Amino acid sequence: MSLDEVTTASPATAAGDDARGGAVHAVPLRWIDEEAPGGLPGGATLGVPLPRGLVSGTQGLRVVDAAGAGAPAQFWPLATWPDGTTKWSGVALPATTAPSPAYRVLVAPGTPDPLHDAGAPAVRVSEEGERVLVDAGGLLLRVARRGPALFESLELDGTVVARGARLVSELAADPAGHERTAFDGAVEEVAVEQRGPVRAVLRLRGHHRGTDPAGAERTWLPFTVRLVVHAGARSVGVVHSFVFDGDGERDFLAALGVRVDVPLRAEPHDRHVRFASAEGGVFREAVRGVTGLRRDPGEAVRTAQLEGRATPPVRTWADPVPALLHHVPAWSQYRLRQRTADGFDIAKRLGPDRGWVGAAAGTRAAGYVCLGDPDGALAVAVADFWQSHPAGLDVTGAAGRAGEDEATLTAWLWSPDAAPMDLRAYNDGASTPDHASQLEALEITYEDFEEGFADAHGTGRTSELTFTAHPGTPSAQRVAHDARAAGAPPQLAPTPAALHAAGVFGDWAPVDRSTPARAALEDRLEFLLDFYRDQVEQRRWYGFWNHGDVMHAYDADRHVWRYDVGGYAWDNSELSPDLWLWTSFLRTGRADVFRLARAMTRHTGDVDVYHLGRWAGLGSRHNVQHFGCSAKQLRISNPAYRRFLHYLTADEHTGDLMAALVDSDTTFLALDPTRKVREDAATYAPRREALAVGLGTDWGSLAATWLADWERTGSPRSRDRLLGTMADIAALPQGFLTGEALYDLDRGRFDTSRDRIAVSHLSAVFGLVEVASELVDLTAGTEVGAAFEAAWLRYCRLFNAPPEEQAAEVGAPLSGTHLEQAHSRLTAYAAARTGDERLARRAWEEFERGGEFLRAEAFTRRRLEPPEVLVPVDEARTLSTNDAAQFSLAAIQNLALAGHALP
Repeated sequence: MSLDEVTTASPATAAGDDARGGAVHAVPLRWIDEEAPGGLPGGATLGVPLPRGLVSGTQGLRVVDAAGAGAPAQFWPLATWPDGTTKWSGVALPATTAPSPAYRVLVAPGTPDPLHDAGAPAVRVSEEGERVLVDAGGLLLRVARRGPALFESLELDGTVVARGARLVSELAADPAGHERTAFDGAVEEVAVEQRGPVRAVLRLRGHHRGTDPAGAERTWLPFTVRLVVHAGARSVGVVHSFVFDGDGERDFLAALGVRVDVPLRAEPHDRHVRFASAEGGVFREAVRGVTGLRRDPGEAVRTAQLEGRATPPVRTWADPVPALLHHVPAWSQYRLRQRTADGFDIAKRLGPDRGWVGAAAGTRAAGYVCLGDPDGALAVAVADFWQSHPAGLDVTGAAGRAGEDEATLTAWLWSPDAAPMDLRAYNDGASTPDHASQLEALEITYEDFEEGFADAHGTGRTSELTFTAHPGTPSAQRVAHDARAAGAPPQLAPTPAALHAAGVFGDWAPVDRSTPARAALEDRLEFLLDFYRDQVEQRRWYGFWNHGDVMHAYDADRHVWRYDVGGYAWDNSELSPDLWLWTSFLRTGRADVFRLARAMTRHTGDVDVYHLGRWAGLGSRHNVQHFGCSAKQLRISNPAYRRFLHYLTADEHTGDLMAALVDSDTTFLALDPTRKVREDAATYAPRREALAVGLGTDWGSLAATWLADWERTGSPRSRDRLLGTMADIAALPQGFLTGEALYDLDRGRFDTSRDRIAVSHLSAVFGLVEVASELVDLTAGTEVGAAFEAAWLRYCRLFNAPPEEQAAEVGAPLSGTHLEQAHSRLTAYAAARTGDERLARRAWEEFERGGEFLRAEAFTRRRLEPPEVLVPVDEARTLSTNDAAQFSLAAIQNLALAGHALP
């Protein structure tokens, strides 16, 4: 049987007719916050799974609202099944002031495209020489193909509300911030990724350019920016990603922001500045205020100014205010600074040579600023603003002369008032000069430090912003609404039942509390989700480089997570918390879990992974600093952790991250992941034709990479490497128990002659379980699939088996078989595939014996109050993220595979 055969060996599936429109299949969609948002000014984008064999491409797909009426929509393939039918489809809905409480995606062949209906909103992209225009029907975006601007102008109904959006940054000579020099972003290429009719996407790439503190011209900080516009929208979504390609020991990035000019047309008393707090409050002031004066201009004037409307002509104001108005200060500059997660302040001044006056303060700002007048306004909102401190918002030039000047808004992703980014290694490595001492240090601090490896060069960060055009200054209610939407964007998703029915993402099932035993287990799963959600807040796991990650292990003596103890600090995807959170969302549909998972994927995909340089394609193991560990491995950059976000939201940047890993098998030439503990270190040297690749964390990550590329692009190369290595693992005398095989990089195949047994407790807990299960399903009915399944089932059956059973099959008991509870799901998988009830019962016995350190105390929340701790916090004394993630994944998969045998 050829490897191509698997692409034609999949059965078609079909669902019964849907009651609405005679569709053969329906996917119900829900707002994850359980209710429709008050409006959808920017439209909506999501991914929808479809059963295998149902539809090719996107023909026959349509959307209906809760009443069954057709809704305009755009579809595009995100992934295909091996038989070429659509597995995931992207879906875009236009902007609307009245979103439906729910929607359904219908597969209804022969139905007309609702976009052809008269009056349906549309967005169009046109390319005119060196410019690209995006017209959303009232909103017009002009983008130059090269130059300093992200976009040249933004118009609303013919009125320019913004010009010259651009990236800005500062580089300092030292960590104190001395000798700063300014850099500007330069766009080098623009690509049109989507042209409508509902969603348009432009991808911009470039670098920052300027002069460094030593006076040398420099080009650095490569960036990718996507501009997203939906039909009928009044806003532009901006997804900004950059890579730090400097030297962390001497390059101190002191500011990073997005700046845009706003035309001024009205007099200063009719210009308005708005900020918003995360709690729903609004700071609203006119550039020249007329309230609180010694002389009253009149109630109508004051009311109009407070509401942001045009005031009556000045000559009609009560005397003597018209004659004295020039004495009232016009405030030219405003700034908001979110210095920590717990405090922001607002100040203003008359000009750059005047002193600042404190205006307001609060706990958390929403990252929203608006400057406008009755003829037009621009609002800029930064997602995860206070969570990503130090951040800031600036307004400058607001008091310029009407019709002649432009004010400037700047959204600081890293505030220039904060200390510069200090990306130097925290550890000097004095006690660990060689591999022997580094392994010794692992025994006390769990840190794998090696000189030169704690390097931030090549790591990155993604931020999301929204530019919204208004016909005039928005009301306080509109400001509050838009600010809330920026902090918690409305998100549509298929229901848990629909996701499960599509057969995506392996072995899981929706929440089922039908028996006391199931309910008790669901309570524990819920406890862990709630506890980690609350720990993020209580422990302030926030900050530009930290937001989205969680800590690895807890110090019950100090009542703190071990933020300063080597390998026990930031988790960096250790033992798959990403999979835990995403799988939990699939089965619960909880909005808070979705946002925890989304933030984690944003973080781990950008910050914990190298995107260029000597370790491009690898991630860093858990450490005090996200880049600090010398273990640079594929198990952290694993696409198995990214696929959820890409497929559920159709996020292009996450797709980029996965695509960048297609050649990650070459990383074994650059760095041997087991170089410090390799038994054959004296004789092994990486060679293209014989690279040592582990069959657990290494191959599991490669398999996820090739699978993602195959299903996203149809790549024959990725397909052949995936299926070929599956066949090779099955052909090894001991299959997965071999532990490691020699890989030929040019052929993409393993040498199948090695005959040994080497088992590691880590092999299966970085996504291998989940990926292997998907591969067995995808290749069912083929020789490759059958052989691979047999090899995988043998591993699953033996890992936790009694020693005598292991010895009977392989000659001796297996060593290295720790994490019994985590591996109980392998036993459950073997039980489900073979129908062996003995294995099903054994799986639950293994599960109940507990995790690495997980005991009943881990599910007890204890409240701590000052002075025992600095601030009130909760603790679960014996809980670690390793155990939380693996307990949850084991429980979820055991319930799905062997729930009937739960005692």
